[in-house]
Amino acid sequence: MAKIDPTARVENPAGLADDVEIGPYSVLGPDVVLEAGVKLLAHVNIQGATTIGARTTVYPFAALGTAPQSVHYKGERSELFIGSDCVIREHATASIGTAGGGGVTRIGNGVMMMTGSHVGHDCTVGNSVIFANNAVLGGHVSVGEFTFLGGQCAVHQFTRIGAQCMISGLTGVREDVIPFGNVLGQAGKLVGLNVIGMKRRGFSKSDLHAARVVYRDLFFGEGTFEARLEAVREKAATSAFAAAVVSFIDADRKRPICQPSRGVIKEE
Repeated sequence: MAKIDPTARVENPAGLADDVEIGPYSVLGPDVVLEAGVKLLAHVNIQGATTIGARTTVYPFAALGTAPQSVHYKGERSELFIGSDCVIREHATASIGTAGGGGVTRIGNGVMMMTGSHVGHDCTVGNSVIFANNAVLGGHVSVGEFTFLGGQCAVHQFTRIGAQCMISGLTGVREDVIPFGNVLGQAGKLVGLNVIGMKRRGFSKSDLHAARVVYRDLFFGEGTFEARLEAVREKAATSAFAAAVVSFIDADRKRPICQPSRGVIKEE
């Protein structure tokens, strides 16, 4: 049976796997589901229709599945899904969704949320994303897999961040970031590619060279951005980087794309 500290409060009929561990003074609402091997260390508050995947560990004073911080939320039933093998550190927070955003907030597998980080309502966070301390997402944000969000960075609502990006600490992100982008600054701008992350994901030297060429063509070539995008589109059949960037941009053309602040590419 689940191991529940006598000081914890678990409302029936919360769904608990047999080997779940719930530490002192934790509080769980009736619609919470904890899958196999989940550990709540102490003082954890989980509310709403929240499902936490297998082997995820939640540290003290985290608050998950609480009502969205949105004036449009009227108490409708919505959900929070957190994947397996995640680490949710102290004072991290994640909200359920809203009817206007589809009603679901979703966090992938292997995600690490460090102290004070926040996932807003209706966000979608991919697998293996890392939130450093106090990194925060506004509502309706999407973050691609293997992205790193630096300490105290803030992502504006509805922003899309592609896979394998690096968002530096203290950066404000207001525009969509292409996959593999490296963003820096109070009003975040691209400063090149996340080369370290790309190497870790298996990009060869020739792959990196090809990616840099595509990056230069897209952001520093001649003509309008649309014309440069069409030129990059022609390379999508032979360049995985070009294909990922074009697919990301085509998926939603409503919001602006984060651009470099000046005509210099940072080389790692």
